[in-house]
Amino acid sequence: MAMSIQTRTRAARVGLVIGLLIGAVFAAGPVLWMLSNSFKSNTEIFELPPRLITESFSLDAYIAIFTDPETVRFFINSYVVAFAVTALTLLVAIQAAYALSRFDFRGKRVLNVIIVSVQAVPPITLLIPYFGLMVGLGLYNTYAALILTYMVFTLPYAIIMMTGYFNTLPKELDEAVRVDGAGSMTALWRVLVPISVPGIVSVGIYTFMIAWNEYLFALTLTRTIDMRTVPIGIQLLMGQHSYEWNQIMAMSVLGSIPVLILFLFFQRYFISGLTAGSVKS
Repeated sequence: MAMSIQTRTRAARVGLVIGLLIGAVFAAGPVLWMLSNSFKSNTEIFELPPRLITESFSLDAYIAIFTDPETVRFFINSYVVAFAVTALTLLVAIQAAYALSRFDFRGKRVLNVIIVSVQAVPPITLLIPYFGLMVGLGLYNTYAALILTYMVFTLPYAIIMMTGYFNTLPKELDEAVRVDGAGSMTALWRVLVPISVPGIVSVGIYTFMIAWNEYLFALTLTRTIDMRTVPIGIQLLMGQHSYEWNQIMAMSVLGSIPVLILFLFFQRYFISGLTAGSVKS
């Protein structure tokens, strides 16, 4: 019986390892293929049988991207929009979450329902209304159109997560500061915010990823090349008669780097922030 249990345990471990390896191949395979093709020529990409490791290592696709002013502009636009959305979302969400976590006021329950309801609405259903709104406000084809629209989708989640995180912090922390004569905003920014870094980082990374990768609204709310973002830039490399596959892959690699760097640097805060914000003490 003992041998049978050991055998089954060993078999379960082997099965687990095999399953993890298969999952790793499915997850990492497309990324490695994208990276490999970014260093190939267009003709080499379609060679049969395909090769993951190229013999003629070439930086032509990356050189073409960095020497094209329009392509560089795509990256500048994405950075401007993503960082602005992240900063403004955190600024508003932190204060809104503090109010929802620490104070009781008329309409609080209704406000919570509205926040959750906005989060539940499929973004595509708001595409035409927001297009008409931005045109009516004279914001079409501007940074403001993208920033304000993206914040509609990032704020509900940010408020919900930050409220959950503040709920895990003892109220005595900010009450002690107010007893000493400081106001609520002082308690928030000098006491709660410094110890809420994990939650703030997790919300910030999520917000940045949403703003950086968004395609549909960026396509609809902008018209000229100088306002387009990286996802639109990748799509524009697909011409009417030919596709610049190596440049598409290279631009996709470059577009993945900012989010990857953020996650690598703030991974510890990101994981702990998501965990702490999911429960209420």
